Amino acid sequence: DGVTEVLAHHRDSLQDKFIEVPCSEDYDSHKRFEGCTPRKCGRGVTDTVITREEAERIRRIAERGLSLGGSDGGASILDLHSGALSLGKHFVNLYRYFGDKIQDIFTEEDFALYRDVRQRIQQRIAQAFGISSASMYLTKPTFFSRINNTEAKTTHDEYWHPHVDKVTYGSFDYTSLLYLSDYTEDFGGGRFVFMDTGSNKTIEPRAGRVSFFTSGSENLHRVEKVRWGTRYAITISFTCNPDHGIGDPVL
Repeated sequence: DGVTEVLAHHRDSLQDKFIEVPCSEDYDSHKRFEGCTPRKCGRGVTDTVITREEAERIRRIAERGLSLGGSDGGASILDLHSGALSLGKHFVNLYRYFGDKIQDIFTEEDFALYRDVRQRIQQRIAQAFGISSASMYLTKPTFFSRINNTEAKTTHDEYWHPHVDKVTYGSFDYTSLLYLSDYTEDFGGGRFVFMDTGSNKTIEPRAGRVSFFTSGSENLHRVEKVRWGTRYAITISFTCNPDHGIGDPVL
């Protein structure tokens, strides 16, 4: 495991922390988009973009949606864009499965808050990397995750393996995570770990905290297994390729 350094403690309220790292070659095998494709790579953490109160409201959206389903294993997802919802060992389409009843679960205000939060995160990433937020596009998958310590039942539940987002998803250029619960208060384990040569750099989740990073091999990462409690987060991902862009969810 090498040396572990905590980049962001859950007790800290961080203005803006940014660490530049050399870019990997992953972006060279994809079409480059001037003014967006990373030339400066790195990772950032901020506690000033989303308030804790907003994070709590967003978490309630996740809780309501995930209460309709949930994985048999420890990791459940809800994707408001595609409608994908964990159910047992499979996924269902929330919108097809529940039809008009969806209006009883989510409100227009929920989706407006979701869009607003997404826009602020997008602007913050653009600012940190010196690109135009207009040249970034939301991409899939963008999803809520709920993780507890239930034993994995399928490969979808095995969230703890090291991976590179650009390799896994192709379209990703910038990845962000908005944490919706608190490390040590709501759950144990479940820290986010950047796996650098010879050392690990960890981020301890805190409600309202946003971590973001370029999606290539320069940011190989994993999530520790959750040992107790429930960890909520939302992964919001961006691409430079308009062909891979998706719209905000609408009710």
